[in-house]
Amino acid sequence: MRFENIRNLREDHDKLQIELAAYLNVKQTTYSKYELGKINIPVEVLIKLSDFYDVSLDYLVGRSKVKKIADAE
Repeated sequence: MRFENIRNLREDHDKLQIELAAYLNVKQTTYSKYELGKINIPVEVLIKLSDFYDVSLDYLVGRSKVKKIADAE
Protein backbone atom coordinates (compact mmCIF):
# COMPACT_ATOMS: atom_id res chain seq x y z
CA MET A 1 0.00 0.00 0.00
CA ARG A 2 1.34 3.38 -1.00
CA PHE A 3 0.90 6.25 1.46
CA GLU A 4 0.63 9.38 -0.69
CA ASN A 5 -0.52 11.57 2.20
CA ILE A 6 2.70 10.87 4.08
CA ARG A 7 4.75 12.06 1.13
CA ASN A 8 2.45 15.02 0.46
CA LEU A 9 2.58 16.15 4.10
CA ARG A 10 6.36 15.93 4.10
CA GLU A 11 6.60 18.00 0.93
CA ASP A 12 3.99 20.51 2.16
CA HIS A 13 6.11 21.05 5.28
CA ASP A 14 9.30 21.41 3.21
CA LYS A 15 10.92 18.44 4.91
CA LEU A 16 13.39 16.01 3.42
CA GLN A 17 13.16 12.26 3.82
CA ILE A 18 16.42 12.33 5.76
CA GLU A 19 14.89 14.76 8.29
CA LEU A 20 11.84 12.58 8.89
CA ALA A 21 14.01 9.49 9.04
CA ALA A 22 16.12 11.10 11.77
CA TYR A 23 12.96 12.09 13.69
CA LEU A 24 11.69 8.51 13.44
CA ASN A 25 15.13 7.04 14.19
CA VAL A 26 15.20 5.01 10.95
CA LYS A 27 17.43 5.09 7.87
CA GLN A 28 16.46 7.34 4.97
CA THR A 29 16.08 4.27 2.77
CA THR A 30 13.62 2.80 5.26
CA TYR A 31 11.60 6.00 5.28
CA SER A 32 11.57 6.03 1.48
CA LYS A 33 10.23 2.49 1.48
CA TYR A 34 7.45 3.60 3.85
CA GLU A 35 6.36 6.29 1.40
CA LEU A 36 6.52 3.93 -1.55
CA GLY A 37 4.62 1.20 0.27
CA LYS A 38 7.45 -1.28 -0.13
CA ILE A 39 7.42 -2.13 3.57
CA ASN A 40 4.75 -1.89 6.23
CA ILE A 41 4.89 1.08 8.54
CA PRO A 42 4.88 0.09 12.21
CA VAL A 43 1.98 1.50 14.21
CA GLU A 44 4.40 3.37 16.48
CA VAL A 45 5.83 5.18 13.45
CA LEU A 46 2.35 6.05 12.15
CA ILE A 47 1.48 7.53 15.54
CA LYS A 48 4.68 9.61 15.60
CA LEU A 49 3.97 10.92 12.09
CA SER A 50 0.38 11.68 13.03
CA ASP A 51 1.57 13.65 16.05
CA PHE A 52 4.32 15.39 14.05
CA TYR A 53 1.90 16.66 11.40
CA ASP A 54 -1.04 17.01 13.81
CA VAL A 55 -3.35 14.94 11.61
CA SER A 56 -5.52 11.91 12.22
CA LEU A 57 -4.20 8.43 11.55
CA ASP A 58 -7.04 7.90 9.08
CA TYR A 59 -5.93 10.92 7.07
CA LEU A 60 -2.31 9.85 7.25
CA VAL A 61 -3.01 6.46 5.68
CA GLY A 62 -5.55 7.74 3.17
CA ARG A 63 -8.75 6.48 4.81
CA SER A 64 -10.15 9.98 5.24
CA LYS A 65 -9.88 13.33 3.51
CA VAL A 66 -10.37 15.10 6.86
CA LYS A 67 -7.00 15.98 8.35
CA LYS A 68 -8.08 16.42 11.97
CA ILE A 69 -10.71 14.91 14.15
CA ALA A 70 -12.58 17.55 16.14
CA ASP A 71 -11.56 17.63 19.76
CA ALA A 72 -13.88 15.65 21.99
CA GLU A 73 -15.90 17.89 24.24
